[in-house]
Amino acid sequence: MRPDAPLADVDPIDTTTVVTGSTIPPRRVRAGSSRAKRRWVSIGLVVLLAIISIPFIFPTWWMATSSLKPMSEILRKVPTLWPENPSFDAYGEVFRLQPFAQQYWNSLYIAVIVTVGTLLVAAMAGYAFARIRFPGANALFLIVLVGLLVPSEVTIVPLFRLVNGMGLIDTHWPLIVIPIFGAPAVLSIFIMRQFFLGLPTELEEAGRMDGLSRWGIFWRIAFPLSRPALAAVAIFTFLKSWNLYLEPIVYLSSKDMFTLPQALTQYVDAYGGPMWNVQLAATTLTVVPVLLVFLFAQKQFVQGLAHSGLKG
Repeated sequence: MRPDAPLADVDPIDTTTVVTGSTIPPRRVRAGSSRAKRRWVSIGLVVLLAIISIPFIFPTWWMATSSLKPMSEILRKVPTLWPENPSFDAYGEVFRLQPFAQQYWNSLYIAVIVTVGTLLVAAMAGYAFARIRFPGANALFLIVLVGLLVPSEVTIVPLFRLVNGMGLIDTHWPLIVIPIFGAPAVLSIFIMRQFFLGLPTELEEAGRMDGLSRWGIFWRIAFPLSRPALAAVAIFTFLKSWNLYLEPIVYLSSKDMFTLPQALTQYVDAYGGPMWNVQLAATTLTVVPVLLVFLFAQKQFVQGLAHSGLKG
């Protein structure tokens, strides 16, 4: 090139050429490598989470597979991950030895009624504590929160005397009324209050401009918007009612009135020893509704916990 040659005659540098000799632009190379790194990081996280989940999944796997084993295989020193000769005989024994279908229905309808009742009571109480200003509101809410600090074992004796005096022993009424209006509902009220505190006040003002009353604002605006919190409360309440053990032992005495946690302890042999395969079969049937409830409401459950702490 001549020294006096114009700059326009100089060939521009080929920006598509890289050190490796490839004609791919450098930005595309960097983008492709970053995507590959993210892909490997995602694969590594999935593998890590799969390994971490083994201690949580293995007990459920062992429970379900052991329900298909005979007693001799369950009691081996070296456990088997899969039954050698799978058999569903233990599931037949579950219904033959006890009125398990009736007991299953008892737990199911009690849990559903308690869940629905708690949702209504907790939503109304939580909205009142969050939005309605009245004298002593904070003091009353603190008194309600004390219910979280009182163990159920402390109140079981006075509650038994109360229920016995009303003639409700060996009925399901104590297992329905007390969880809805008693201390077990305090956590649900707290979650709903925290959620309603996070709702914009502009929504209520718009409802008042449309002529809605306080009840109309709650029922038509606040309650429908609280679905995530309601899902969290529903799961908590359903699980607590489904797994309730102490109260059924105190209040119930006949097998037809038993709930599932109480019924699972009744599968014993003539010497009082547990029939492990039958108990595991009954337990496997017991966890099915819990898994279904959580699978269908998992997203709302996480959202409810996240939104319930927006404001204190």
